[in-house]
Amino acid sequence: MASIRRTLSPVPRQGTLISGEAERSVPSPLSKSSSCSQNYPPTGGLSSLFGLSDSQALVLGVFSPRSSRPHDRSKQKGQVWRRALFHFFICFIVGFFIGLTPFISMDFSYMNPSSKHQALSFEVVSTAGNFQTLDSSERNVTSMMDNRGVENNVKLEALVQRQEMVEGDLDNSLTNQSLSQDIDQESCKLLIVVTPTYARPLQAYYLNRLAFTLKLVQPPVLWIVVEMTSQSEETAHILRRSSVMYRHLVCKKNLTDIKDRNVHQRNVALSHIETHNLDGIVYFANEENIYSVDLFEQMRRIRRFGTWTVAKQTWDKSRTVVEGPVCNGTQVIGWHLNGLSRRFRRFHAELLGFAFNSTILWDPKRWHRPTLEPIRQIDTVKDGFQASSFIEQLVEDESQMEGLLQDCSKIMVWELNVESYNSFYPQKWSMMNNLDVIAPLA
Repeated sequence: MASIRRTLSPVPRQGTLISGEAERSVPSPLSKSSSCSQNYPPTGGLSSLFGLSDSQALVLGVFSPRSSRPHDRSKQKGQVWRRALFHFFICFIVGFFIGLTPFISMDFSYMNPSSKHQALSFEVVSTAGNFQTLDSSERNVTSMMDNRGVENNVKLEALVQRQEMVEGDLDNSLTNQSLSQDIDQESCKLLIVVTPTYARPLQAYYLNRLAFTLKLVQPPVLWIVVEMTSQSEETAHILRRSSVMYRHLVCKKNLTDIKDRNVHQRNVALSHIETHNLDGIVYFANEENIYSVDLFEQMRRIRRFGTWTVAKQTWDKSRTVVEGPVCNGTQVIGWHLNGLSRRFRRFHAELLGFAFNSTILWDPKRWHRPTLEPIRQIDTVKDGFQASSFIEQLVEDESQMEGLLQDCSKIMVWELNVESYNSFYPQKWSMMNNLDVIAPLA
């Protein structure tokens, strides 16, 4: 056992601890550096000698002029670390100066108080100073603010003038746009032409003539034709071939109970307009009268009620008279009459001498009508008072009227009586049998 302990006992080598000696670091026997011929004092000795910590010893070893490591490989590693730290330090210094370059090249003109573009600055006054310094600084700030205020006011006035000019141009453009919209609305306003008719020899002639006139009018045009009792085939055929938008209505009133069938036929058309809320200009156009195309174009300018002058033929067909409003521009200032018996009428316009807005029939709140009763023609009034009694339901006085057609001086409607009451016409205007030969060929 003694021999075995001797063999396992450690062999004292160079650098090992002996009792009574100081502690020294021993290199590992597996280290390859043991074959080196040179011996260097270990770093542990320096740290223990000077009482330095491990990190301080590392820094000392890096920046020490002499390497404390005993081997060549550790020396090379130390040189690599020093070179890397040196490069890092150089790069850091260069980057720091490059980062300061934009701030150094800045324009410091704003620091000059006499600059025109000087920013508004405020002076900080210490509270420990005396009141004289505070007063002087306040005066300086006030004078500077006043000068800048004058300049700002001048600039503000220029901006306000420029804004007013822009707003003026905008208002002009909006006004022009509204005018163009009004013109477009006038040109697109619906014309509602009401025509009562009945079977007689010249019915086809009258209806065809009026249909060709309405065909020349710029659309939209709605032609409401009203017959008594039932729709005749002749009238329906003419309306289908007219190329005009129409509505063929029938008045169911008994002919024996009415005084004037035209009044009830017009009331049927008025009820139809009110029921369907048709928005346009209503005009009573009898089929036997003659109309100019310009008359229908002028009607689209009417806002509430329009009137104009009419040429009429007397019942004896001996002469022609002119009746209608006397206007100053579009304002009605009087009436021109020929019969003394009609001076007692409130309004002296004829049925073919006025037109009105259809919304008066079905929208009383818009026109502030005093009553909600439907507007209709009255059959019980005296002859010659039909038009006046109907106009009284539409307007209060002449101030709500508009005179049309060049100060009411241009005539575009003619009332003629060319029909004979003793004439005869074949049914459906078609000859069923051949006519009798009156003058045979030789």
